[in-house]
Amino acid sequence: MADKKYMAIDVGLKRVGVAISLAAQLVTPISPVIRKNRNQASKEIKELLKEWSIDTLVVGLPDGEEMRARIRHFVKLIEFDSEIVYQDESFSSRESSTLMAGVTKNKKDGKSDSISAMIILERFFDIVK
Repeated sequence: MADKKYMAIDVGLKRVGVAISLAAQLVTPISPVIRKNRNQASKEIKELLKEWSIDTLVVGLPDGEEMRARIRHFVKLIEFDSEIVYQDESFSSRESSTLMAGVTKNKKDGKSDSISAMIILERFFDIVK
C-alpha cells in the first residue's frame, strides 16, 4: 500500500474535487476540475490519472440512488483500467466547509470540493489501515 498512488474525486454538478496521495498516506488536495459537461470533466480526470500515474481511484459516493447512479456513470466515462473504490462521502462537504471557514471567500474556485476529496481519501485510508 505504501508504494501505491491514490486519487480521490468528489463529483459534483459544477466541479469535481480532486486529492492525491503519492506516498505514506499523505493526502494533498489539488486544483479541482471545473465541470462544463461530463465528457469534458471525465476526460480531464482521466488525464490527471495518467499524469500522476495513479494506481487506485477512490470515488466519493453520496446517499441517494439517483446521485449514486450519476456518479457511477461518470466513473465509467473515465475508463480507468486500475482499481476503483467507492467510499462513503457523507458529511464531507460540511466537514470541508468547517475546515475552510475564514480561509476562502470564493466558493466557486472549488477549493472546498478538493478538500472534500481529501477527506474522502483520508477516510478510505482509515478503513484500510
